[in-house]
Amino acid sequence: MSDPDHVTLALPFRGTWLARNSPARRVPSHGTHLFATTYAMDFIAVRGRRTAAVRDWRTVVATEPPDRFYAFGLPILAPATGTVVAVHDGEPDHEARRSQLTRVSYALTQAARARQGAGAIAGNHVILQLRDQRAYAVLAHLRAGSLRVAPGDQVGVGQQLGDCGNSGNSLQPHLHIQVMDSADPFTARGLPMAFGGYRAQRRADSTPTLVARGVPQESEIVEAITGDIPV
Repeated sequence: MSDPDHVTLALPFRGTWLARNSPARRVPSHGTHLFATTYAMDFIAVRGRRTAAVRDWRTVVATEPPDRFYAFGLPILAPATGTVVAVHDGEPDHEARRSQLTRVSYALTQAARARQGAGAIAGNHVILQLRDQRAYAVLAHLRAGSLRVAPGDQVGVGQQLGDCGNSGNSLQPHLHIQVMDSADPFTARGLPMAFGGYRAQRRADSTPTLVARGVPQESEIVEAITGDIPV
């Protein structure tokens, strides 16, 4: 469930995606209030509960090409009507890291990335000012060269902004989304968000339930209800 003060968005993708780092589990959801990530959430495209088509020796001990993963290259959509206030493109899509061995070395360089600015953390991203609200949505880790909007563009809910990628501070292709009270993530405060019109499945063998408005639970699989977007 969600409180009335949550900013309501549409899920910014089609198909089935796994919710990670949900603020329904803990706040701050990513373990920090830095960069206005207090209520941020990550989504990973899945088929069943698999995030990638291949699993082999590289999965266990090495990095993997991002195009192995279902999320890579999928359309990322505007979660609400609004105005594009900032875009950032040109960050490379990194190799993915499912292996715990490769994640350890990556974690050791995280502080250095944070000092390099928004591009190193969020990767390629779009910041959208939501219509009739003092709120800004960030959609991050987009695919290099895929952005379809520019500052000043007016976008409608469901309009494609770019493709899902693995740029910035990202272990595998996924979408990071958050809402803030200003356009600058270095000074903004994170705002709670909810999503409208989706199906949610807690376990692979459970029956999906319809959610009119809510915050996806940790490890829930969610799918937007096509044609029923309440924002």
